[in-house]
Amino acid sequence: MIRVNLLPHREMKRAAQQRSFIVAAVAMVALGAGVIFLVHGVLASKIEGQQARNQFLDQQIASLDKQIEEIRRLREQTQQLLARKRVVETLQSNRAEVVQLFDQIARQLPDGIYLRNIKQTGTKVNIIGYAQSNARVSTLLRNLESSPWLDNATLVEIKAATVSSQRLNEFNLNVDVARPKAEAAPVPPRAAPAKK
Repeated sequence: MIRVNLLPHREMKRAAQQRSFIVAAVAMVALGAGVIFLVHGVLASKIEGQQARNQFLDQQIASLDKQIEEIRRLREQTQQLLARKRVVETLQSNRAEVVQLFDQIARQLPDGIYLRNIKQTGTKVNIIGYAQSNARVSTLLRNLESSPWLDNATLVEIKAATVSSQRLNEFNLNVDVARPKAEAAPVPPRAAPAKK
C-alpha cells in the first residue's frame, strides 16, 4: 500500500528550523553576553591592579622626591660649610702672614722714617709715611726688596710736607707680599781624607 503524507511537513520543518535557529541565536547571545561579562571582569581587574600599581608608584615617587629634595638641601649645606671652611683656612693662613708682614716692615724700616698708613689689598700693600730725606726712602726700598717676605717695592710718590713745624718728605710706595724665598741648603763640609 502506498503511503501518502498529507501533513504540512514543509511548514513543520520550517518551524523546527526556526525554533532551532532561535535557540541557537539565544544561546549565541547568552554566550556572547557571558564572554563580554568575562572579558569585562578580566579587564576591570587588570585596570584595578594597574591603578593600584600606579598609586603605589605615585607614593614611591613622592617619597623619592622628598629624599631628592633632602639630598639637594644637604648638598647646599655641604657647599656652604665647605665655603666657610675655605674662608677659615684662608684666614688661618693669612693670620701668620699679617704678623710676618708687620715684622718684616718693622725690621726693614731704617732710622728717620715714620709710617702713617699701611693698607693691604690681597697681596698688594700700600705704605704711606714720612722720611727725613729722600736717601732714607731709597734705603727703605732696598731693604724691602731684600726681604724674603716682600717683593716688587715701587715708589708711587714722594713730596715735601710739613709735620709739627718740621720739614719732611711724605712718601707713598707699594710692595707685594711674597712667600719666603727658598734658602739654599748649606753644603755639608767634606770629610778630610784619611791619613795613611
